[in-house]
Amino acid sequence: MTMPAVGNEAPDFSAQIDDGSMFTLSSLRGSPVVLFFYPKDDTPGCTVEACGFQAALPDFHGIDAKVLGVSPDPVKKHVKFKQKFDLEYPLVADPDHAVCELYGVWGEKSMYGRKYWGVNRTTFVIDAKGRIARVFEKVKPEGHAAEVAEAVAALK
Repeated sequence: MTMPAVGNEAPDFSAQIDDGSMFTLSSLRGSPVVLFFYPKDDTPGCTVEACGFQAALPDFHGIDAKVLGVSPDPVKKHVKFKQKFDLEYPLVADPDHAVCELYGVWGEKSMYGRKYWGVNRTTFVIDAKGRIARVFEKVKPEGHAAEVAEAVAALK
């Protein structure tokens, strides 16, 4: 599936989050949403990105925005990752990569000449009406959360 474009309605989904409950994206309508897709819990780049969003949470809460991380890791790994780094926002478990495919971020990657399938680090800013307001592709983890917070603040 291709990546949803700016202006399109954000694809709705239901998936399990780190506390074991089911979460549905459309339940957050009325607030801006930051949906960041990352490859794997507790790896260097993903940790920098996740901790960056944690540090920026006051900025997001100040503009009534919700932050959610999505990776193919199962709930059990998300729980350990959240506890280790004191993350306060939900992590969506996507072990069958259905949500990643829905958002067009699951694709072929290459490292050291080896090809494999995985998550292309991407962040979607969804406005309060449920439409894609901004897409950040090929994200560099360092400083990314502040850049996203500015984009969300600009929605107001």
